[in-house]
Amino acid sequence: MDKLDLTKKLKEFYNPKKGVITEATVPAFNFVMIDGEGDPNTSENFINAVEIIYGVSFTLKFLVKNETGQDFKVMPLEGLWWSDDMSSFTTGAKDKWKWTLMIHQPDFVTKTHFKGAVKKYCEKKKKDVTGQVRFETYKEGLSVQVLYIGAYKDEGPVIAKMHEYITVNGGKLSGLHHEIYLSDTRKTPPEKLKTVIRQPFVR
Repeated sequence: MDKLDLTKKLKEFYNPKKGVITEATVPAFNFVMIDGEGDPNTSENFINAVEIIYGVSFTLKFLVKNETGQDFKVMPLEGLWWSDDMSSFTTGAKDKWKWTLMIHQPDFVTKTHFKGAVKKYCEKKKKDVTGQVRFETYKEGLSVQVLYIGAYKDEGPVIAKMHEYITVNGGKLSGLHHEIYLSDTRKTPPEKLKTVIRQPFVR
């Protein structure tokens, strides 16, 4: 059986046009999620969250393959970002940032599979993460999105253009700022990083 790659199957959502703001209606998808707050560049909380969500996701992949014979590629890391004081995103007060990290799961992956994977991960790592990580459906609906190539710190002008697009077209921002990280930061120079940036809105 071929390995399922949702980035290819769902190209509309994971490979939008480079540098061009487009609209998309994003349906409900299932994710493994973990919440936290703090500077993503320095926070131990963030580093631990990344380790946990990838660890659980890979454990889940192999558990599902063993139990059902269905194989799939672990999807890229995604993040929802916000702050109680949204000015922290312009002032650079990253320690005030809040986030939900998440990894998209195929439809055939169930909560029962997820619970089994968490149990296996906890046993392997000898630590309990059951209260930190969860399996949840997330739906954004009408959104604008763009494939941005460049350093994360230089995203500001692109995000401003996305917000302007929404306003000019009679909409209002809704939901959370969403980023999908398509590149491996360990192997990719900052100026070549590929990120899908998405913002839900309503008309």
